[in-house]
Amino acid sequence: MILLTDGLKALAGSALRGLLARYTTNRFSACATGAAITAVVQSSTATTVATVGFVSAGLLPFSNAIGVVIGANLGTTSTGWLVSLLGLKLNIGQLMLPIICGGAFLRLLSRGKAAQIGTALAGFGVIFVGIDTLQGGMAGVASAINPQSWPAPTIGGRALLMLIGLVMTVIMQSSSAAVAMTLTALSSGAISVDQAAAMVIGQNVGTTVTAAFAAIGGSAPAKRTALAHVIFNVVTGVVAFATLPAFVWLTTEFAEDLMHGDHALTIAAFHTAFNVAGAMIFLPITPWFAAQLEKRVKLRGPRLTQHLDSSLLQVPAVALEAVRRVLKDIGATLLYELAHTLRNEPAGKVALREIDTALDETRHFLGRIPPPETQGFEFMRQISTIHAVDHLERLVVDSVEPQALEVVRRQVNLRHTAMELATLSDELAQQIQNPELEPDSERAKAFSAKLAEERRTARPEILAATAARKIDADEALAELAAQRWLDRLAYHVWRASHHLREMTRKEMAAAHTNSADVGQPLPPKPPAQS
Repeated sequence: MILLTDGLKALAGSALRGLLARYTTNRFSACATGAAITAVVQSSTATTVATVGFVSAGLLPFSNAIGVVIGANLGTTSTGWLVSLLGLKLNIGQLMLPIICGGAFLRLLSRGKAAQIGTALAGFGVIFVGIDTLQGGMAGVASAINPQSWPAPTIGGRALLMLIGLVMTVIMQSSSAAVAMTLTALSSGAISVDQAAAMVIGQNVGTTVTAAFAAIGGSAPAKRTALAHVIFNVVTGVVAFATLPAFVWLTTEFAEDLMHGDHALTIAAFHTAFNVAGAMIFLPITPWFAAQLEKRVKLRGPRLTQHLDSSLLQVPAVALEAVRRVLKDIGATLLYELAHTLRNEPAGKVALREIDTALDETRHFLGRIPPPETQGFEFMRQISTIHAVDHLERLVVDSVEPQALEVVRRQVNLRHTAMELATLSDELAQQIQNPELEPDSERAKAFSAKLAEERRTARPEILAATAARKIDADEALAELAAQRWLDRLAYHVWRASHHLREMTRKEMAAAHTNSADVGQPLPPKPPAQS
């Protein structure tokens, strides 16, 4: 299961991010998307972690995230159908050996997508070899242990079997693997249908333990999502446990004919059915449920970086998405502060020192994100994000130039330029904060080019006037320094806004080829100024 999931997660990459962004516009589509993604990658944890990242990044409303979590629980039941229809029925373990061999060679001898496909193929094949091995082992177990030696079909006995199923999932860290093991034991006759059903309920609840552990010390969105996961699975488990006697009766009366005596198929259907029942309970009340969780788990910590959560590092594309959202918040805040400074207005609520600290934390988090295996779109996106951090850090340092600011306030032409830059910064900040808009980096580019040209044109004139004793030398040098300061600010505003916008794959490739700063080594962080 680990090989299959790791290979598919790596192969999905940005596709997982794109699917979640595109098909989670409401709770019902979010549920369907969560189920489909989990059925493909065979890991509800991967889907849930990706969902946490999108909530953290502000790209997915929490109520829709609950829909994805519900869908992930539905999708994870696909393992039962896979095992019961193919693994136990067809016994294709031996036929899978060439696929495992081919997958292993791909993994060892190639890179990029081919290696990821190899990992997934090897994992897929090993699952069925593993089921064959389990069946052989369980045959011996069945001769030594019969269903009568397990807890009796009483409320207490079924509760104990649920606990056994839960512990199996916690130990194996995979509900899918635990369900496969239970179905194999059922197929070999080591346990009965009602015993297997009770264990599957426990395994369904046990999958929340991983999410709960992952949320410890995590961000508020991570805790909210984990809590929603736990509550959904526990309530679903209670419903399934309450209906277990009816299920056993239905199995005895009808399911034998419908499933042609295939007990493993019956349990797979039961696993799916009680998760569907849970979805029918929760989906209609999702907005209310989300509001209650948001009330009880409030956002804490530094405002600018509260969405950076270490659990997101499991899905690098989503972790990068969260970093970009944090950088947009930092960038918008910094641009507002710059506009206040240029207009000689009181500073806003966030000090430059706090912005600098947030950028430090973001840079360190970005450094922990594993690099993509191929130097494609995601790699270019990561480079662009690093450049955004660099330009924002330089903008923080350059914003504090009291002497240049004093000259700007005295000189009419420089003051007019500063007001233009302040207006541009305000507009860019508003565009960055609005998820439906992209920052107008082309306008920022044109303004930066205009300032650079004005500085180059004015410099010889100022120096000539100084030589002719028309301007005091100290004043001339101060004016030149102020011009360079405004030029630097405009340049970093342009480059930061350029890297914070979402570029297409074609634009990203062109930027890598043509841009003066994309793809160059990251310079050391400028020294902090008081």
